[in-house]
Formats: sequence, structure tokens, C-alpha cells
Amino acid sequence: MKKILSRIQIPGIFQDKQLRIMGIIILILALGNMIAAFWMSLFWGLAVTLCFLLIAANLYYIGMHVSKRTNEYVSDLSYRIKRGEQEAFIKMPIGILLYDDDQKIQWANPFIQQYLDDADILGKTITEIDPELAKIITADDDSETVKFVHWGINQFEIISQKSLGVVYMLDITRYAKIEDRYHDEQIVIGQIFIDNYDEVTQSMDDQEVANLNNYVTSKLTDWSNQFQAFLKRVDADHYILIAYAKSLQHMEVDKFKFLDDIRQETSQKNYPVTLSLGIAYGEQNLTNLANTAQNNLDLALGRGGDQVVVKSPNEDARFYGGKTNPMEKRTRVRARMIAQAIQDIFKQADQIFVMGHSSPDMDAIGAALGIRRIAQMNHKNCYVVINHDRVHTDVSRLLSDIKEYPEIEESLIDPETALTMATGKSLLIMVDHSKPSISISPELYDKLQSRTVIIDHHRRGQEFPENPILVYIEPYASSTCELITEMFEYQPQDMPAINKLEATAMLAGITVDTKSFSLRTGTRTFDAASYLRSVGADGLQVQNLLKENIDDFIQRNHLIDTVEMVQDHLALCVGEEDKTYDPVTAAQAADTLLSLSNIEASFVIVKRTDGKVGISARSTGEVNVQVIMEKLGGGGHLSNAATQFADSTVADAKTQLIDVLTQAAADN
Repeated sequence: MKKILSRIQIPGIFQDKQLRIMGIIILILALGNMIAAFWMSLFWGLAVTLCFLLIAANLYYIGMHVSKRTNEYVSDLSYRIKRGEQEAFIKMPIGILLYDDDQKIQWANPFIQQYLDDADILGKTITEIDPELAKIITADDDSETVKFVHWGINQFEIISQKSLGVVYMLDITRYAKIEDRYHDEQIVIGQIFIDNYDEVTQSMDDQEVANLNNYVTSKLTDWSNQFQAFLKRVDADHYILIAYAKSLQHMEVDKFKFLDDIRQETSQKNYPVTLSLGIAYGEQNLTNLANTAQNNLDLALGRGGDQVVVKSPNEDARFYGGKTNPMEKRTRVRARMIAQAIQDIFKQADQIFVMGHSSPDMDAIGAALGIRRIAQMNHKNCYVVINHDRVHTDVSRLLSDIKEYPEIEESLIDPETALTMATGKSLLIMVDHSKPSISISPELYDKLQSRTVIIDHHRRGQEFPENPILVYIEPYASSTCELITEMFEYQPQDMPAINKLEATAMLAGITVDTKSFSLRTGTRTFDAASYLRSVGADGLQVQNLLKENIDDFIQRNHLIDTVEMVQDHLALCVGEEDKTYDPVTAAQAADTLLSLSNIEASFVIVKRTDGKVGISARSTGEVNVQVIMEKLGGGGHLSNAATQFADSTVADAKTQLIDVLTQAAADN
């Protein structure tokens, strides 16, 4: 009986447990019906039994047929899957390479062989076949993440499973080219401005102005055509530039040399013209892109003009040009407008705070005292924020003299007091600097950053307050004291004017920044000095304030003794690691080096009294030390700049400086 049952093949469909249970239930119900039928009569019993047997036989046949078809389907699917896997390994557009521990190739699919010129590669090492591929596969990176690599003329996504000795390579050259084209065809917008158009043309007749316009437009058109850019003149001194990102790359390689050509050619014709460009890219919204281009142009103009600023929203700015000293082009109209604007701003403030940069010099202190007096003339309380522990000897002498003026001494407060006094309606004026990070109190700026005014004569740097109320930056001025002195003429006269000490401090600030009126001086500088003298500034007291003490003199000469020439016409002095120097002493040493023959630029590196390492840079104008210092995180003027390192040694700072100087020499 068991043998007979074993020969009966149960349909595969009933191998499912739930179907078997259902079948048993149906069988029990059928047997119940058969018994009931026999109970009624023999005929009905036999009839029901016959029907049951026919139905059972039919279901068995159907089950066997379904099972057979299912098995055939599964078998065919399994075969196709295996065949598909085999075909995929052989024909899919993904290179597969298997290698052993000795880097010998064990197997490679046909797709990758086409990149190896269909050479016989089995049994050979990867290095023998292609050293470049071997370098890619045996890179130190042990991660099995997707990497993008260049191999030959193609680009690949590669996954290297070193533990299994398998490399998968997907050729993405086509898609990479599409991506490159997308980036190359990004829109670039530029704003071009003729810096000194009004000054140059005011003495020209109509014919000369027309010739100048034709010359500049022709030069710009030739340059834009060279790089396949669109140029449109929108005003006498203003142009719009539209180009592709690829064109911008070529422009940057060329370093915008046409700026030098225009300046040199116009100088030979006695009407030197300089241009500034602000170029923006990397933004999909054209309105935002145009605004960024305008901001970049403002930055170029704030740095003195004759240069190009290239910047995207998420990258640091790149600067080109700026090789000449800015020409004076301020007007008294602008000074009057700024003075009026400041008066209006004062009316909206409950109190005013003014501060210079950390370790302030005479220009910063003199400018702060000048602002304090202007605030008083406008019936406003003004406080000068100063850290008495971080002042040089000349400022210390001035603070001693201030003790004879109690009303001024009471307005000198420390940063902590200023923080507690400041309210939402207070006004902060930053003088002689525009970088919040180097302020006497960055915390005070953070508290009043939406109510800040900037008055400075240094070129604007990349770090700049986001939304100041008023900005008065004039790189053409000798000093901040000069800018503020010009404002006194436009102040109310019903309050006491500037007193002798304040005038002396401001004159000392001008004297320091102009090296006794020998550098960066214009007619407006002497006008400001003349005004200060007329209101009581004491020249003898200025000399006493600026006297150098013996220790500083010895330190300065000691630094000069360490001079070495790092390149032709570039001098470098380096202080000891374990000895601190006053920043002013380092600056004086750099100035002294310029008085020596065959030195066009000087750099002095010292450990400062605040623990930082500082570099003071000076130039006769042939070398742009501002650009050099900006590459090291600092800034300043073309001929006067500096930077500081918070966590560095003097030796490290020297290495970084020499690297930048070497790169600058290579670029030129």
C-alpha cells in the first residue's frame, strides 16, 4: 500500500500548506455528503460518489498541469536570469576586473578590454598592462565608496573592492562632458566702470571727450570679442558685460591685461584712465547675479579702483590688477553730503560709540576724538571705546595729556562698559578700519552691527559688515583724520568747536600716516592740516607725542640688523621666536628699510605683545603689498599693509610669506 501511495504524485500546487488544509476540508465535506446520500438511498449514494470521483480526477489533472506549467516557467526564468547574469558580465557597459594578491589579472569582461586595446592581459600584472590604471586601483584609499577618476581621455565612476580583488568601472565620459558644458555655459555678468572719467574729461573739449570714448569703447569691444563676450555701454563711464563661465576662465588666465594697456596708453596721451570691473558668476537668479556684480564693483572701487574683483556667492573673491596708487578724486561735495548724512543719523541715536582697530595708532585715536567732538556739536553724547592696556607709547602720552581735559577723559570707556551701556538705539562708528574682527571690541560690533557707520581710508577688504547704515571709505585720503577734519566745516556752530588737544591729536594722526607728509599726500591733506593748525593744533606737541623711546629705537635697529634679501629688491626682517615686539616698532622698521637703496618692498615678521605673529609690509609703489598680505589673511594699501596669525610661529609665518612671494613672482 505504501508503495502504491508513494507512486502517486501529489501536484506541486498542494505543497502549499494553506491549499492542503483547504483540500482536506473539501474532502471531509465530500465524504459527509456521500454518507448522507447512501443514508437516503443506494442510488443517490452511488451517484454522489461517482460525481465526487470525476471532480477529484479533474482537479488532480488540473493541479498536475498547473504544477507542470509553473515548473516550466520557473525553470525558464531561472535559465534566463542566469543567462542574463552571464550576458551582463560580458556585455553590460561596466568594466569588471578581477585580480589576485599579486595584482595579476585573473579575469576581465570584454567591456574593459576595449580600453586596453584588446590586449592579452590574463596573468599579467595591472602595472604591466597600464601603470595609470594600476595607480588608480591601488590608491591608498581603502573605502569602497564610488570615486570619480580620469583614465586616459575618459572619466569613470570606480568602485574598488580590494578585499575581493574586484574593480567595477562605469564610463561616464559622456555625462561628464554634459556636466562640463553645463558649467562652462553658466551666465557671468560684469559691471565695468571708468574710475576717473569725470576728473579726466572735465578739462577736455567735446572732440577730445569723443576720442576718449571711442578709444575706451574700442578697447573694451576688442577685449570682449577676444573672449566671445557681449558688451553694452549703458552710460558714459559704465558698461555691462555678459559672458559664459568658460570665457571667464580664459579672462582670468589672461589676468585682464587690457587694464594695463588702457592705463599705459592713456597715460602717454596725458589723460590716464583706469577701469574697475566687478564680475559675478555661480548664481541662477539673474537679478541676484547682477546685484552681486554691482557689489563686486563696489568692492573694487572701495579698494582704490584700477582692478577686477571676481566672486561667486560661495567663494572668496579673486583680485586682479590694483598695481597703481589710487588718484585723488574726492570732492568737497561728497564730504558735505557725508557730513549731512552723519548729522541725520546722529538724530536717530540715543548715544554714540566710536572705536578704532585693536592696538590703535594716532590716526585711529585722533579720528575717534574728532567724531566725539562732531557728536557734541550735534548735541549727542559720544563715548570713545579704548583698551588702555593695548596702546603704543605715543597714544599713551596722548591719554596722559587728556587727563587735563576731564570732559574728554570721562568719555573714554573700556569695551566691557560700552557693552553694558549700548542699547537698541545706540550708534557705533568704526574709524580707521572696516574689518570687525580687528576692532577693539568685536562683541560691541556684534551687538550694534545693524547700526554701524564706517569711516576709513584703507582699501576695502573681503571681510566687511553686511549692512552698515553709512560707509565712507576713501582710499585716496592720507588718513581717517583727514576725512573727519573736512566734516567740521559743515557742522552746527552753536556748540564749542574742536579744541587744541583734539586738533593736535588729529594732526598727529595725519603726520603718522603720511610719514611726516612724505607719502600719500594731496592738496586736501595740506588743507586739512592747515585747518587743524588754525584751530590750535600744536606742532611741537605733535613732535613730543610721536617721539620714539630708547627701547623702541634699539628694538627697531635690532630688527633691521636681521635684514635679508629674499628676492631682488625685496627685504625681509625676522624677529626671534621668544622675543616680543610692539607692532608699531615693526612697522617703523619696515618703513626704515624703504629708505635704503635697491629695496622696493620690505617685510618685517615679529612675535607681537598680544601673542600673535604679525607681518608689516611696506612698498615704494612698485610692489603691491596689499595683495600679498590679503593672500595671508590681511590687507591694507598698495604700499602699506599688514597681517596677523593667531596660531603660528615666526618661522611658519616666514615660510608662508616666502611661498606667497614666490608664487607672485611666478605669476608676473
